[in-house]
Amino acid sequence: MIVTRFAPSPTGYLHLGHAYAALFAYEAGEKFVLRIEDIDRARCRAEYLDAIYEDLAWLRIKWDPAEVLIQSEHIEDYQKALKKLDDMGLIYRCYCTRKQIKEEAARIGGAPHEGETVIYSGKCRNLGLKDDTRDYSLRLDVGKAIALIGRDLYFDDVRFGKIKANPSRFGDVILGRKDCPASYYLASVIDDARQGITLVTRGEDLLAATDIQVLLQALLGLETPLYHHHKLILDEKGKRLAKRADAFALYKFRQEGLAPDDIRKILVL
Repeated sequence: MIVTRFAPSPTGYLHLGHAYAALFAYEAGEKFVLRIEDIDRARCRAEYLDAIYEDLAWLRIKWDPAEVLIQSEHIEDYQKALKKLDDMGLIYRCYCTRKQIKEEAARIGGAPHEGETVIYSGKCRNLGLKDDTRDYSLRLDVGKAIALIGRDLYFDDVRFGKIKANPSRFGDVILGRKDCPASYYLASVIDDARQGITLVTRGEDLLAATDIQVLLQALLGLETPLYHHHKLILDEKGKRLAKRADAFALYKFRQEGLAPDDIRKILVL
């Protein structure tokens, strides 16, 4: 059975891009499940969660309420995964701030990665600090993890074919923070396995992230699902839609009297 999922965060109202992702997943599988990614408690709001349910129902998407996974209710699962990786000697505490990382990269001539971030140098990798009370991030020692696996990693994508993963391109990624139980990389891998997802559909902007997730799946003994990274819905300037782009919010279209079929025509579904 092909099992797909849609995993929104209740940090804003759903827009046309979310509608495309949700409908794409819904129509790609034989079973569709919903996940609420609400780990970021500082930005999540109850009204946004209610709006998610309303918008999806309006789009005529059906799901089993009993199978909805709420991330904040599964913190223990992420902690267990982090402990397993820590026991393998693959996790270390990083006390560098984003500002410090950018400044260090500038000093050594580092260029922005993927147009957004810089690759972390591994400055804290060998500090071995465990009792420092400062804020910290939990980073994966990617080089050590790759060596431990000892083989090339691949994943299959419906659109792009068989791809060789290159997790080292990101450096030592963050898997959690002092005030956050898990990053997207880790939480999505754990949740996909828990929900039995066999086909992960998501935007093509997340294609590169799969490299790290395939590595985590190998380390944690989890199956690697099939992927389908679809196109993104862009605004009139060719930029990816953001939740702050309220003009594209689904509730606005509903208020204007549009029907679900109108949305499908706009999205060319």
